[in-house]
Amino acid sequence: MIINILAGGPEDLLPELSSFGNASDIWIGVDRGVLILIQNGMQPKMAFGDFDSVSNEELLIIEEKVKELNRFKPEKDETDMELALNWALDQNPEKIRLFGATGGRLDHLFANIQLLIKPVIEEIFVPVEIIDQKNKVYIKGPGEYTIKQNPKFKYISFVPITMEIKGLTLRNFKYPLTDRTVPAGSTLCISNELIDDCGTFSFTEGILMVVRSKD
Repeated sequence: MIINILAGGPEDLLPELSSFGNASDIWIGVDRGVLILIQNGMQPKMAFGDFDSVSNEELLIIEEKVKELNRFKPEKDETDMELALNWALDQNPEKIRLFGATGGRLDHLFANIQLLIKPVIEEIFVPVEIIDQKNKVYIKGPGEYTIKQNPKFKYISFVPITMEIKGLTLRNFKYPLTDRTVPAGSTLCISNELIDDCGTFSFTEGILMVVRSKD
């Protein structure tokens, strides 16, 4: 089971939502994202939010269409997206995808990036990724990982989340690395590319953000 969570980010940055998931996957709406799912003919299993970004008429539509509606006061310690993600992580799915999590306000974007770090820190072994029209973003802890060629996302960047990444090694990349320490603030690993069907990246210490992008 894959859980897809749609927030209320700019609709022009969304990929084609119908191309993701199958009958066994679950769609969750966050705030205005619930309405977007409904307008696209998709049935959200649950909804989370304070719904301060929808009108009273739109909220009535949401209440009519969604059986499991989790409504919160605007004054709270977690964002709507965090509340939805916490629920999703508790379900122990195969994967969690976040949509509508980029664009618009930068504080929302940075908060959503921060949410990707939580499963790594807490050793919750559920992959979580943010996807929009031009990017796919995920976080990894120390280890060795295989990464496959994807023509939809040609460029691959590696961004330190911690103060440094130790032992970073990139194989089958246009710009390879071997046992390199990469400090926070470095742009060394921006816009790399695979030179084969797949490659590997590995590191021994730190937390690393992987960004796959296209122009």
